[in-house]
Amino acid sequence: MVPRYSIGQKVIITPVSEQNVSLRDSALEPYAGQTGKVTDYYWITRGRDEVFYIYTVRTEADNEEIVLHEDELKPCIM
Repeated sequence: MVPRYSIGQKVIITPVSEQNVSLRDSALEPYAGQTGKVTDYYWITRGRDEVFYIYTVRTEADNEEIVLHEDELKPCIM
């Protein structure tokens, strides 16, 4: 499995929509809707066929770096 986003790609931070709000989502809420650029990514393997990507994103609004799961991002189309 290849990463969905590449370094330098512009993305939008989007909290995962679930019925049960987790601690993970509440920490992400201040960044919801902000745009940023992917500065790095890492992968975690669980078992043979499960690969999870996490991304470091630098926000445009306050130049802050945060770490996000792949499902918390969507591509910014300009």
